[in-house]
Amino acid sequence: MGLTAVQLRGALDTLAANEPAFAAAIARVGYPPPRIRERGYATLLRTIIGQQVSVQSAQSVWNKLESIVGSLDDPGNITRASDEQLREAGMSRQKASYARSLADEVTSGRLDLANLPADDDEAVAALVRVKGIGRWSAEVYLLFAEGRGDIWPAGDLAVQIEVGRILGHETRPSEKLIRELAEAWRPHRGAAAIFAWHQYGIGTQVI
Repeated sequence: MGLTAVQLRGALDTLAANEPAFAAAIARVGYPPPRIRERGYATLLRTIIGQQVSVQSAQSVWNKLESIVGSLDDPGNITRASDEQLREAGMSRQKASYARSLADEVTSGRLDLANLPADDDEAVAALVRVKGIGRWSAEVYLLFAEGRGDIWPAGDLAVQIEVGRILGHETRPSEKLIRELAEAWRPHRGAAAIFAWHQYGIGTQVI
């Protein structure tokens, strides 16, 4: 489970006490709501199905797939499904291969989502071995589903934009600079990322 509202607020208050720019940003846009996902296989499968499509389209594929192959909480149902069944649900050849890769990693025991490495970098490495799960998807899973509070998705465009705005940079900071700047925010970088997404969402709504 991800960071609770209490955990998120506590982490951001700590950041604000040490970084006045964060205190000012929180005063402007308020605290973000928690971003919590279920831990386990189904959440990663949703990540794969949702890549590069709208939320509505992803849900439609999910519903069709579940009606064809059965519960998507069981990776065995993807393993046993035919290519024709996956296509019938609306999955591209590429996404079908990604879904099979995930199901195979889980059913074989090579990927144990109940016992990922305690070290964040090692946990990311375990997840990106799945075809279709890149570093960003792995980091978001660890932050939203496991509540790992120091995950820092520095490659995320919105995080770069909003950290730049919070700190008063004239241009968007690079991923390298974002990583360097955030070293001082350990062990609360995950809360900083969630706040950055919160501020970005508010900004895009205003625009």
